[in-house]
Amino acid sequence: MTVTEQRPSGEVGRDRRRKEDARLITGRTAWTENLTLPGMLHLAILRSPMAHARITGIDATAARGAPGVVDVFTGPDVADLQGSMPCVWPVTEDTVLPAYPPLALDEVRHAGEPVAVVAARSRESALDALELIEVDYEPLPVVLDMEEALADGATLVHEASGTNKCYTWILDSAAAGTGADVAQMEAEAEVVVKRRFIQQRLIPAFMEPRSTVVDPTGDQITMWSSTQVPHILRILLSLGTGTPEHKIRVIAPDVGGGFGGKLEVTPEEFIAFAAARRLNKPVKFTESRSEAMLSAHHGRDQIQDITVTARRDGTVTGMSAHLIANMGAYLGIITPGIPILGAFMFGGIYKFPAYRFECTGVFTNTTKTDAYRGAGRPEATFALERIMDELAVELDMDPLELRRRNWINSDEFPFTTSAGLTYDSGDYAKATDRALELFGYDALRQEQRERRDRADSVQLGIGVSTYTEMCGLAPSRVLGQLRYAAGGWESASVRMLPTGKVEVVTGTSPHGQGHETAWSQIVADQLGVGFDDVEVLHGDTRTSHKGMDTYGSRSLAVGGIALVNACRRVVEKAMPVAAHLLEADPADLEFVEGAFRVKGSPGSATKTLADCAFAVFQSHDLPDGVESNLDADATYDPENFSYPHGTHLCAVEVDTETGRVTIRSYVAVDDIGRVINPMIVDGQVHGGIAQGIAQALFEEAVYDEDGNLTSGTFVEYTIPSAVDLPELVLDRTETPAPGHPLGAKGVGEAGTIASTPAVVNAVVDALRPMGIDDVRMPCTPERVWSTIQAARAAANGPVANGGESR
Repeated sequence: MTVTEQRPSGEVGRDRRRKEDARLITGRTAWTENLTLPGMLHLAILRSPMAHARITGIDATAARGAPGVVDVFTGPDVADLQGSMPCVWPVTEDTVLPAYPPLALDEVRHAGEPVAVVAARSRESALDALELIEVDYEPLPVVLDMEEALADGATLVHEASGTNKCYTWILDSAAAGTGADVAQMEAEAEVVVKRRFIQQRLIPAFMEPRSTVVDPTGDQITMWSSTQVPHILRILLSLGTGTPEHKIRVIAPDVGGGFGGKLEVTPEEFIAFAAARRLNKPVKFTESRSEAMLSAHHGRDQIQDITVTARRDGTVTGMSAHLIANMGAYLGIITPGIPILGAFMFGGIYKFPAYRFECTGVFTNTTKTDAYRGAGRPEATFALERIMDELAVELDMDPLELRRRNWINSDEFPFTTSAGLTYDSGDYAKATDRALELFGYDALRQEQRERRDRADSVQLGIGVSTYTEMCGLAPSRVLGQLRYAAGGWESASVRMLPTGKVEVVTGTSPHGQGHETAWSQIVADQLGVGFDDVEVLHGDTRTSHKGMDTYGSRSLAVGGIALVNACRRVVEKAMPVAAHLLEADPADLEFVEGAFRVKGSPGSATKTLADCAFAVFQSHDLPDGVESNLDADATYDPENFSYPHGTHLCAVEVDTETGRVTIRSYVAVDDIGRVINPMIVDGQVHGGIAQGIAQALFEEAVYDEDGNLTSGTFVEYTIPSAVDLPELVLDRTETPAPGHPLGAKGVGEAGTIASTPAVVNAVVDALRPMGIDDVRMPCTPERVWSTIQAARAAANGPVANGGESR
């Protein structure tokens, strides 16, 4: 629930039920899987059961003769059609970019890699025929452990590369001139705390598995795909396959969730594209849930060695982070850059004078990693907020007091961090004070002391997470400096129809965020039209020819500004038309609540935008030089990131006899600037927190020693349900974003970024009297119980995870 509500002003700030829901919850959706075209064939993909092997032979004779089968093909059969999978973010000049064929040619490098494809008249026939294909594999050694992969003499994932290291990327405040030297700070420090944290591998379990339909029979090759990035998909299909871009149309219809998992340009999309061109018939591929978990990209998977230095009074002096990041067997479109997105956030909201970040990307025989909700920033926030708790223990200080001593104060904005970012606004104290009020912090601490004093078998833990994030990805010039191939701008168009209704074309591509509703609210206020008079068009590159799509909490922070700017240009274009209709000078007019009138004359005659739109449609009597068109476009490239922030507090009960963790209460107070639709914001925060809690307590992708995914179904990979989650108490503070015409920041990833450390800090806090200073995620009952047993067995030994402090 939300404790307080924003008071609406016009449409912006009002709770509006989502326009999209009328079709989404009644089954009148346009999911890709629902699409059927005349003569369409169905594809099924044979995937490697081995993590690393040479393909020495494929016999598809029986499959080709099976009922309903039209074609069976392998990688060599379509080598001239399938292209190569792209990576658009080589973060260093020497980043290793191995060849990545959509359909394997002569070697497979992870379990689930596509090996052969059946095209048949029905899905059932295609799946049956897969079982008739015989593949001879010559097993090769596998490497799964990141540190082992970097060791001398390690098994190589790509023999031709000669190494498993993908890159090493460094950000050093001393070298960059943005801060002091970390090594000097460590040498001079009164307190040094070092810890190793593990970010386990996660699977983006989107509601709708990926699906692709390709029709090559028209003037353009049309692809429907359950994707977050139709514009990016189009251009990369063109570049990857050599097909002229203007001959490709990509449509993202209703998309059932993504969480970064559909940001990818996938081998399956390239395979379907090649199959359609090979057969000159429409084809469809829809993956099963087990295929999605096995071979759709995974997230996180990092080893984090963190050091923080401080004075005895609690003042932090330095932060360093050394990461090893698992790329998997191949590079997705932005795989190398995901850890780099977090590189700038390991300092969080704190005034670290010195900072150093180093990340080494490594190849292993596992499914590739790429963006997962938060993309680098949850990993950074987790490490930071965990080690701040460890520093507080070393200093015998309340964790909140330590944070207060070091965070950026509201009167210090704009503030440039030692990582080189300039935070534009914030009030961390206000959000924290409100969270403490709702949480009952002091009473819970008292209860915790009482439980500890009586050695209760169920201990109470309290976790704190004070976070900020950089979203609104991103200024194009910054992306260019980071060697990202594209820009961070966004586009919008506003079409005024003759009857006064409005069509909005946005370059963002929603997959559950509620853009159609929020964009309608923004346009209604900007143009003074009715909420229901606005239609939002998106996700079709023929309708919306220009855009950078949706990820990184950028839709509102960037796309929203483009939309506002387009609306303002509509008003500017209508001004001389209205002036002509009112027989007034344009300079004497003002636009108020959707109507033009003479300034300072509220009772005077007015002309609405609808009046102007119809006059332009008629064009019987327009001023000289005025075109018959009120439509307007705008493209916006941000000058800075957006920086939402907040404080999340979590109380857990840990049963020390069984290891069971129960979340007793959870409070989240976020500052995302001005809120467009509180109901949508609450939904985003709820979902984000649920995913963060899931990482803390439930989810982990696990491989056995042979590289087989042993958590490939929802039986083994635990997705929490409503009964596993607590009631969430939500509230907001509001620090408008400077320079944003709406004052809005981002919200889509905030809950995920903040919640994981809040929960794990609470679990560790409950167990700390037992000498435990870390529990590796997910904090399942078995893992918590095992940690407790190890601590009891070594009651007089070193701390449980081997961390260092002095």
